[in-house]
Amino acid sequence: MKNYLNFETEIKNLEDEIEKLKDPYNQDGLSEVDTNKISNFETELNKKLKDIYSNLDPWQTTLVARHEDRPKSKFFIDNLFEDFIPLSGDRFYGEDKSVLAGFAKFNESSVLVIGQEKGDSLDTRIERNFGMMRPEGYRKTIRLMRIANKFNIPIISFIDTPGAYPGVGAEERGQAEAIAKSIECSMELSVPTIAIIIGEGGSGGAIALASSSRVIMLENAIYSVISPEGCATILWRDPKKVLDAAKAMKILARDLMELKVIDEIVEEPVGGAHRNRDLILENVKKSISKNLDDFKNMNREEVLNHRKNKFLNIGRGKGFSSQLDNASTLTIQKNKINILIEKLLIKKNIFFVAVVVLTLLLSIVYFL
Repeated sequence: MKNYLNFETEIKNLEDEIEKLKDPYNQDGLSEVDTNKISNFETELNKKLKDIYSNLDPWQTTLVARHEDRPKSKFFIDNLFEDFIPLSGDRFYGEDKSVLAGFAKFNESSVLVIGQEKGDSLDTRIERNFGMMRPEGYRKTIRLMRIANKFNIPIISFIDTPGAYPGVGAEERGQAEAIAKSIECSMELSVPTIAIIIGEGGSGGAIALASSSRVIMLENAIYSVISPEGCATILWRDPKKVLDAAKAMKILARDLMELKVIDEIVEEPVGGAHRNRDLILENVKKSISKNLDDFKNMNREEVLNHRKNKFLNIGRGKGFSSQLDNASTLTIQKNKINILIEKLLIKKNIFFVAVVVLTLLLSIVYFL
């Protein structure tokens, strides 16, 4: 059974009509398929899909990103990689089933694959904790990322989470510290890392694995510091203001591309990734191949500097630095008042040292 969003009523009606025409024997008085009528309805359906999905507002895009039938990380891992070997446990506490991680082959080359998995049924969603990772999940990925870095193996992450799990147990086991350590580890890696936001990229739960050399988003994915509902509740104290919140936060792929927070947008089939899984699979595969090839001629130090400069450049205006290609040269611009204060402090320190030395000399003379 197909799942439809609240703005897809016309699409649902057209598809219902097409299904009835394709199975005429269930209707009284009909005994043959009217192919012309089916063709007309399908043309109308495609037009309606294009009209609706080319004019989605940020909140509607959020609903598409959360769609029940949207391809999850496990789908991409199973179909894009060969010889996937899942690895478990953080060697401290236990296993976190909300994240799949292991080594695999992509185009005959070894890669580390990490995927935040929401699950595709009620049972698996509960088992996977709806894609919300706990501290042991982040510590597991840190352990595996360090192994990959040691053996010079690229890392590919699939991001799809509403955020890190905010439960009492997770906080007691150091959720914030685990996220911070994961970001630190991701930034220190000297191997190419690619993060693909396939659905929701929520808060620190996403950035913990998306601090990558390349950050890629599917066309109808979202990436934000907080959910639109959470933002609306905090700013307006009204969860119904989700559209205003979604617009203000710039959570869409095109907005984030313009702000240079992400590096590439992967086009989705008309109507969302769930309507043509084979096509989205092909598009994602092309994107991964292209981005991995971009790093083939870089040495480890160049890969590290590329990632560092990428994040340092986010939000920088052209007037701030004359060397935007190498953001590691960025320094704080000091005004005249700050410079004067620093000079006075230096003179004060020199005066203090002089007084101490003079006091010591006088003491020595006195005792002699």
